[in-house]
Amino acid sequence: MRLLLYLFLLLSQGLLPAQAGKKSWPDLSSVPPDLTLPALTEGRPRAGCWVRQTTAHWQGTEVYHLLYLPTDWKPDRSWPVIVEYPGNGPFQNAFGDTSTGKVEGCCLGYGISAGRGFIWISMPFVEKAESTQRNATRWWGDLDVSKRYCIETVRAVCQNFHGDPQRVLLSGFSRGSIACNYLGLHDDEIVSLWCGFICHSHYDGVKTWPYPDSDRGAAHKRLLRLGQRPQFISHEGSIDATRDWLLSTGINGRWTLVPLPFRNHSNAWVLRDLPERQRLRQWVHEVMPKK
Repeated sequence: MRLLLYLFLLLSQGLLPAQAGKKSWPDLSSVPPDLTLPALTEGRPRAGCWVRQTTAHWQGTEVYHLLYLPTDWKPDRSWPVIVEYPGNGPFQNAFGDTSTGKVEGCCLGYGISAGRGFIWISMPFVEKAESTQRNATRWWGDLDVSKRYCIETVRAVCQNFHGDPQRVLLSGFSRGSIACNYLGLHDDEIVSLWCGFICHSHYDGVKTWPYPDSDRGAAHKRLLRLGQRPQFISHEGSIDATRDWLLSTGINGRWTLVPLPFRNHSNAWVLRDLPERQRLRQWVHEVMPKK
């Protein structure tokens, strides 16, 4: 029923993806969510709970990630893992879209899984703060430390909660989407963690940003490390800028490019019953290595 209402909305406004390029896109709020993020809880991770954790070498700092074990989690098998990076914060636009830059703003992993079948890690970037370290809400913090926190956290979750190291997806929204390549393809060590990537809204190399090595030359070198790992790449309104950049690289990647027919700079589309979410879920099913 939600799918029919969604298609009717697009038809009634002349906004089908094939013909909507220069028209006003509808607002995401026109489609009610069918998923709600779980409440954050305290204590040891357990099935169906979203909890705050800090990886061993950062105990005593202000750094933390969020871990969700699916409702069907049991320790008698291995589980695929979705790692997710948040967007920059604080952010708010004219449409009411917001981003705090905090790991609590992640939702791609939950929207993809609906809380079942996948371990989900909301991963921070790490910055120095006086005598401690903390989560960075804007850009990368200390890039090397952020990379190390990611690697050690993924390994710890796989070891302690039966994550499958051969089935780990990296995902992100906005800053987090850029991070899929900027951090996720930073070097051969971190590249080896991933079996695929989900990049929503922005993409490394499409434009220059205010941090080192955001230029196309550096982005091209990172992209060469991708190999044949698949990427699902989406963007609100139009995906053309990313498509043009990828074509210009001469790299033959396994890219699935999906425009979203909404005006919102938001990751909350995965909490709605949309054809694009179904396509993303199907893509995850198809690319995930089989056990």
